[in-house]
Order: sequence, then C-alpha cells, then structure tokens
Amino acid sequence: MARIQQLSKHLINQIAAGEVIERPASVVKELVENSIDAGSGRISIEITNDCRDIRIADNGCGIHPDDIYLAFSKHATSKIRESEDLFDIHTLGFRGEALASIISISKLTCTTRTKDYDHGTRVKCENSEVEKIETSCAVGTIMEVKDLFYNLPARLKFLKNSNTEFSYIQELIQNLALSHPEVAFELKKNGKTMLKTTGQNMPLLTIKEIYGEEVSKNLKEVLRTDELSGLKISGFVSTPDLTRSSKKYYHIYINSRTVKCPVFLKSIDMAYKSLLAIGKYPIVILNLELPAADVDVNVHPTKKEVRYKNPNQIFNFIMSGILSGLSNYTERPSNIVEISQPSPRRFENPEVQVESPTVINLMFPHTPPSNDDTVYLSEEKTQEIIQTREEEISQKQIFSPIETAPAEPEDKIIGQYKNTYILIEKEDGLEIVDQHIAEERYIYEKLMSEKEIISQMLFISDVQTVSATDAALIKENIDKFERYGYGIEFISDTELIFRKVPQMLSNVNPKEILTDILEHIEGDIDHLEEKILITTSCKAAVKAGQKLSTWQMQEIIKKWRTTKMPYTCPHGRPICKFFEHKELAKWFQRSN
Repeated sequence: MARIQQLSKHLINQIAAGEVIERPASVVKELVENSIDAGSGRISIEITNDCRDIRIADNGCGIHPDDIYLAFSKHATSKIRESEDLFDIHTLGFRGEALASIISISKLTCTTRTKDYDHGTRVKCENSEVEKIETSCAVGTIMEVKDLFYNLPARLKFLKNSNTEFSYIQELIQNLALSHPEVAFELKKNGKTMLKTTGQNMPLLTIKEIYGEEVSKNLKEVLRTDELSGLKISGFVSTPDLTRSSKKYYHIYINSRTVKCPVFLKSIDMAYKSLLAIGKYPIVILNLELPAADVDVNVHPTKKEVRYKNPNQIFNFIMSGILSGLSNYTERPSNIVEISQPSPRRFENPEVQVESPTVINLMFPHTPPSNDDTVYLSEEKTQEIIQTREEEISQKQIFSPIETAPAEPEDKIIGQYKNTYILIEKEDGLEIVDQHIAEERYIYEKLMSEKEIISQMLFISDVQTVSATDAALIKENIDKFERYGYGIEFISDTELIFRKVPQMLSNVNPKEILTDILEHIEGDIDHLEEKILITTSCKAAVKAGQKLSTWQMQEIIKKWRTTKMPYTCPHGRPICKFFEHKELAKWFQRSN
C-alpha cells in the first residue's frame, strides 16, 4: 500500500464537488439560492453551450470586497456562526461549500458590488485559484460559469443530452419561483426566454405565469395554522378533476426550501386516496412553515432530506390541511388550533360552521430512539412505518358529519341524457352530472359520518360458498362488516349466510355485494373497511341507464351539492363536466 499523504486543496475541492455538483442544474441551484439569500428581487439565469456555460445575475446585497477571497474558500459562509445556528437555519444555503466546489470544476468570473461602495469587485477563479480586481458595476452579483467539468472529462460523459439537462434546470427554477413569488425570475436558453415571472408576491399569479390559466383556475387554496406549535401549511392543490400521470407536479417546501420528504408525500397521497383513479396525481404547491429548531436540514449536502422532531404531528397537520382546502374550508383569523383538538372552521357560507377534519395519531413504533427525540426518516423506513398503520388512517376518520346548508335555489335541470347524465343549465354554461357517481359520493360521505348504520334483517338468505382463503379473511374481519350494517353467519367452514344488510341495500342480492367486495380486495386486505364502504355506496346508488323524474334528479343534485368532496366518486371517477357558454357559442359561431 502507498504511503499516506495530504491531498491538495484543489483535489479536496474536486472530491467535495462530487457531492454538491452533480450536473449543471446543481450549479444553478447553488448560485440562485445564494441570490435569494442575498435578498434579490430579480434574478436572471442564462444557459448556453449545452448547459456548460451559466450566467446568473441578481440585484441582491452583493459581496463585501474584503470577503471575496473567503467567499470562494472551503467552509466559509455569512449565514451561520456557531454550532447552535445549525438548529436555527433561515437561509437556503449555509454550508459554505458551493462556491469552492464550483471553482474547482469550472472557470468562474464573479462581478459584485455592495451598496456601500461606488465601485465593484471582479474575481476570476480557475483551478481553485482566485484573482481579484476593481471594476464598475451595479449593486448585486453576476456569476459567470464557463466550461463546466472541463477538467473532469469522466463527469462529462455521464451528463445527458443538453435538452434533458436544461429540463432539470427549468424544473429547478419553476420550484424556486413557486416558493418565492416575491422574486422575479427569468430563465433563458441560448438567448430565448423559456420562463419568466413578475415577482409581484402573488402566489396564484406565479402559478398562472408558469402553468397557465387553465391550471390556476382549478386550484383550491390550502391555509391552516397552529399558533401553539408554530405550524402553518399554505399553498394550492388541484381539484380531483385536474390531474397528471406522475408526481412531477408535486412542489413541496419546508420553510420555502424544496424537499423530498416521504412524510409530506404520504400525507398528500392519503388526502387524495378516495378521490383519484389509480395512476392519477394532483397538482400540489404547498409550503410547510415550522420553527427552525423543529426540523433539521443539515442531513445531506443537497439539503433535500430533513429530520422532524415530531413526524406524527407533521403528517396529520399536512393531510388535514389539504382536506380542509378541498372541502372549501376557510380559516378564521387569529385562531389558535391545537393538534389534538382541532377548532371549528368556516365553510364558504359564513352561516354554516363545520368541524375541521379529525386529526389522526399516526404512531411510529419502529423508529429508533434518539437523544434529542429527533426522528430521521429515510425513504424506505418511512414507507415501512407508515404502511403498518395505514388501515387505522382510513378516510372514515377524516370526514366529519355532513352539515345541512341553508336552502339554495334549485338547479335548473333541463333533462336526462341516455338515462345516465343529468343536464343542468347554469347562468354561464352547461353542467353535465353522472347520476350514479354523484349519488355514490353522497352516500359514501353519509356513511362515513354515521355512527350507526341502519340494517335490514333478512328472513331468507341463500347459502354462499367462499374459498377457504376468503372465509378466513371474512372471519378475521367480521366486526368490520358489522360496522357497516352487514350481519354474516358461517354455517360451515366455507359456507355463510347474511342475517342482515344495510337498509339501503335491501333490494340487492347479498351474493353480489360479497363478490364485489372480495374481488376488489385482490389479495390486498389493507383498508378492508373502506372497500366495504365503497362497495356499499356503489350498490346503493342509482344506476346508470335508470330513467328518473325531474324530482328524483333534483334530489340527487341537491344531496350531491352538500358533499365535501364533490369532484369524484370513491373510485376516483369524475362526477361532472362543465361547458362554458362562450365555448358552446364559439363552436356554433355565435357572438353570445
């Protein structure tokens, strides 16, 4: 084995750069975050030379000329002083590694000036060496990176094509713009503007500037605070009729920092669990604010992984906040909310008050102990822990009793199409509602809220034969069937009869109900109660193809209007489709 020797400063920086600088987007991230930390109101990013040349200009506070050498040194930063500061981070950057890493793998020129000086400073950095001169420039900082990875040809080989690398950069800037609507961003590629925001500190406007009006107008605002614990969740989530085929449109932040957080992701999935079809995902832009001492971002150089002191509380808070937003709740100002006892919320109609969603206590029995009670959750560990308790977090704990809203004018129903769809004339267009799905949603939420479901006794019931596996499953969960109004009695190991069924299903063949429940389980016994509930709702709802009177249609629509999640059925199928009058008029070439 060779003798031990001290590595050179340049080689040390290159090794460190491997952790911090993975690709061009990593350079953009570090530099733009520095610009945000510097209080910039405008940030311009220009990308050229297959993403290997990067120019970032801002109007922030600039770098003091006496600090310029330190700025490009390893572990030098203006953002923390003492070890205690690591538990009170209020900036995006704090490690003091980025600039030292970047100058070890690129040729960098920095031009900067603070408001206290009439002149600026320009430094040229190459191979970790820094040269400094005075220059004229505006207040702020311009970072110009040339020939990224010029001295690491092996790293260049691992980069993807320039379009793919730029897509990473664009996604990054979108994330930063959404979390900092007070900053005006402009992203250019080879001189062409690809993204631009106005920085008016209006989150919905920023969303519109990035994703367009169609997305922005189909979002629900999320706002929930808990002054006692210092928690606040804010942002926007899409209604279930606006979905995407991947989680790419999940923009989640903790204290305005982009994170990859399994607890956050799981809370979103649970909130939308019975609202979306399989393979469909909502658009989410959410920022969780919490005391800096309650979250540790000093886990990895990328700062995307976090540790929470109380992951149970975080999970519950985020999920109930999303459900409140989807349910059209608005929060009262100056309202102290305790996690264990949620306070009342107001519906859009100020005369109606409903209780906020029940908060669920998610236990983490397998979490390793820690001296400071901080829980670190890796992706794999979090999935394992949460899955052990998912059944206890069924949606029946989320929906509070359905309230009756004040009487409103009846919908103007103009007919029924194919004995399946109810046509409603609105002032600004035409609404088409699937009669079966609308009533199914109402029944689902009604059953959720009822403490005891009325059953119908059966004096005659056919004997049903099930497999040994299904028989064991039913026997182990007989209480769950009982909870939703089913009385099942086994007369042999694999033969059973129904003694009672929910009253609303008195005309449905029990064999059909049981078959449907067992088919939907498909080897997965998790959330059996919910599967029973969904099947009950589906079987009890009016069927597609059933002719209805105007009064029957009115009743279905009236009940559906009272639901808290009027977007989809429990299977995730959309309930209604709205056509604007101007869209119809345009089709027929009418002016009005």
